Amino acid sequence: MEAKELNFNGFKMNGFLGLFIHLIVLPALIIFGLTTCVPTAIVAGILCIVWCIMFAGYMQLEPNEARAMVFFGKYKGTFKETGFFWVNPFLDKKKLSLRARNLDVEPIKVNDKIGNPILIGLVLVWKLKDTYKAMFEIDSQTMASSAHTVTGNANQISIGNAVASRMNAFENFVKIQSDAALRQVAGQYAYDDNEADTEELTLRSGGEEINEQLEQKLNERLAMAGMEVVEARINYLAYAPEIAAVMLRRQQASAIITAREKIVEGAVSMVKMALHKLSEEEIVELDEEKKAAMVSNLLVVLCADEAAQPIVNAGTLNH
Repeated sequence: MEAKELNFNGFKMNGFLGLFIHLIVLPALIIFGLTTCVPTAIVAGILCIVWCIMFAGYMQLEPNEARAMVFFGKYKGTFKETGFFWVNPFLDKKKLSLRARNLDVEPIKVNDKIGNPILIGLVLVWKLKDTYKAMFEIDSQTMASSAHTVTGNANQISIGNAVASRMNAFENFVKIQSDAALRQVAGQYAYDDNEADTEELTLRSGGEEINEQLEQKLNERLAMAGMEVVEARINYLAYAPEIAAVMLRRQQASAIITAREKIVEGAVSMVKMALHKLSEEEIVELDEEKKAAMVSNLLVVLCADEAAQPIVNAGTLNH
């Protein structure tokens, strides 16, 4: 999306030079004006008005701060230079923070691809990228009126602070769009491998791929508001309480089956090796019936949950 932010190219002056003119030169002109032929009251009145208006032109910017400059409703550009300056006092200088901010989105309940209800949350880092879009493309004033429902650092700042109120409104916008993007991404994948094809990406196994897709969806949604997501990560993933117990038993059963498969695979390999060694080294000759009995006994011993308790046969092999 095309950027609409412009650099401020209007008149600007070093703030300390402005103070010199304001506090020394202008009072000197007032004194000189009193000695002219112009009526003293008129000269003093005009210069005093100018002297007072000049106070509105001072501004200070720290690193990663900006001012959206508006002249009687017309956008004149964004001022990003750091320092102390004096500009046209009739400019409305809307202060914005360009610093990165954290947002911890509380877990929300959504349905995954299979339809199972899950709880999923994320944490993201965002910042303003286009000040024009942030100020004039979205209704930040309306959002600010409802931003008190969002918990965050802005709650610790005075309500009268316009910058905090504005940034809190932006955070509210990011939170709402984050919920929507999270629902969209979570609905495209199953929770884990037990509910999807073996090669299919899942929320549990996706890792970086899921996070990258989440970042992409968030940036697409926030581009219209001039905001950028630097990083987004899923920080909470679990089944919803109503199915959590059932799914836990299912996961335990799946783990037991996987473990049994490994045990049986290893036992068969060991039995095969034992028969091969006995036959190759001609230690003992076994017919098919005795081989079957040996295989059965070895599999029972190797696959049992508890340690085997052997019984010694005091008779012959046939009894």
